[in-house]
Amino acid sequence: MAKKIDTTLKLNLPAGAATPAPPVGPILGQAGINMMDFIKQYNDATADKRGQVIPALITVYKDKSFTFELKLPPVTDLLKRAVKLKSGSQKPGRESAGTVTMDQIKAIAEEKLPDLNTTSVESAMKIVMGSARSMGLTVK
Repeated sequence: MAKKIDTTLKLNLPAGAATPAPPVGPILGQAGINMMDFIKQYNDATADKRGQVIPALITVYKDKSFTFELKLPPVTDLLKRAVKLKSGSQKPGRESAGTVTMDQIKAIAEEKLPDLNTTSVESAMKIVMGSARSMGLTVK
């Protein structure tokens, strides 16, 4: 018989460097799961991806056990890494933070395709271009 699901949580955490400091500790504490157990498992699973932000989808069961699934980094993180930025523009649309090429857009779209709500690379590219524009990046 399958376990009954109590709740699901989604956290964006630094790979290999998650700590029980807020906001992670309070969120996991409210869900009633052992935060140190989760943090140890997460850090072990993401140790090879240090420097990235890796989302974790945590499923908490009624007996307070849990499982988690790792997702791909957010599109904005992939764009910042491709263009070598620390952050996007403070005034998107008025100030440009940098330029991203269509080849970079396509590479990011193909990498992120399993996590997006589309199966078409062209649609995924449009999603990535929208994120780039909202970060203040110029698409060429």
